[in-house]
Amino acid sequence: MSDSTKIDFLYLSEPDMIKAGVKDMKKCVETMEDMMVTLQKGDYVMGGENHNSHGCMVTFPDNPEFEGMPANGEDRRFMAMPAYLGGRFKMAGMKWYGSNTENKKSGLPRSILMMMLNDKDTGAPLALMSANLLSAYRTGAIPGVGAKYLARKDSKVVTIVGPGVMGKTSLSAFMSVCPGLDTVKIKGRSQKGIDSFADFVKKEFPQIKNIIVCNTMEEAIRDSDIISTTTCVGDKESLFPYIDEKWIKKGALICMPSAARFDEEFYLRNDTKLFVDNYKLYEAWAEEYPYPSYDPVQIVGAKFMDLLHDNKIKREDIIDIADVITGAHPGRTSDDERIIYSVGGMPVEDIAWGETVYKNALEMGIGTKLHLWDTPELA
Repeated sequence: MSDSTKIDFLYLSEPDMIKAGVKDMKKCVETMEDMMVTLQKGDYVMGGENHNSHGCMVTFPDNPEFEGMPANGEDRRFMAMPAYLGGRFKMAGMKWYGSNTENKKSGLPRSILMMMLNDKDTGAPLALMSANLLSAYRTGAIPGVGAKYLARKDSKVVTIVGPGVMGKTSLSAFMSVCPGLDTVKIKGRSQKGIDSFADFVKKEFPQIKNIIVCNTMEEAIRDSDIISTTTCVGDKESLFPYIDEKWIKKGALICMPSAARFDEEFYLRNDTKLFVDNYKLYEAWAEEYPYPSYDPVQIVGAKFMDLLHDNKIKREDIIDIADVITGAHPGRTSDDERIIYSVGGMPVEDIAWGETVYKNALEMGIGTKLHLWDTPELA
């Protein structure tokens, strides 16, 4: 047996991931900042010919002709999200998951996710980890980075439209970077989800003085400093939840890991600013889903690209958050500016947080070592 060919890797269950710090939102926000700066330098590779693809998705036909093949349904898909991330991470890997809204009826999460980390040179597995919490926290941390740099410093009221898992982690991130928040407004579709979210707020953030359940979108949006929309939407912009600009207070930050429908004039106003988590991601989506992109992509940054296609805005009107982090762009320049911040989701985020938690697990002796081989049978 040769030690040079022996391969073991680490398996981390969800309880292992919790012990290794996957729920440390403050650290996760800091890690996402570091990741974004690494992206801006270009020290990364994602999928597709453009190296900026969100991932590869498998969906199903509405009426399968083969026995046993799943039929199309709400959020029914498989998704592979591979990437390499350089900087201090220097890690390759892939998040893989299946998703089906019907899961909730049996007490399972909508999506069940796993993450594989690989040695960047040999491709050998380093870790296989439960990724539901990893994905949820990194997704919430990206709006947190936006709030850190783009929200008004005196922000007090935060609105969560869609009080599910992403709503919970987004709120956790907002609370970690905006210590003055004291009021949470909730807009949800099910009483069960609303009650669960309210219980979460009371348990995790006792400093919150007011929890307000809103019956209408207008009630939820008005007077809010930070607005987060994390809802599932229809398949056309005309079906997306509508937000009237009259409801949006001056100085508000709208963080959107999903879609909504605004009047076009709102995007074009001088006091509206458009920010994205990574401009190249939206370029890639515009290639993969040719104009108009907003309907299929259902992330508001795709709407920015449609407006750019129509020559209604200029390239410099779409601002990358990394430019604000590094000081290349001032970000918010007025307390009256209303800002839309698009959050698309990228596999490099999973790599960054996965690598960080994996290193914690190694240091703490957490996880189960799995043996691949001593020497490969075929080499």
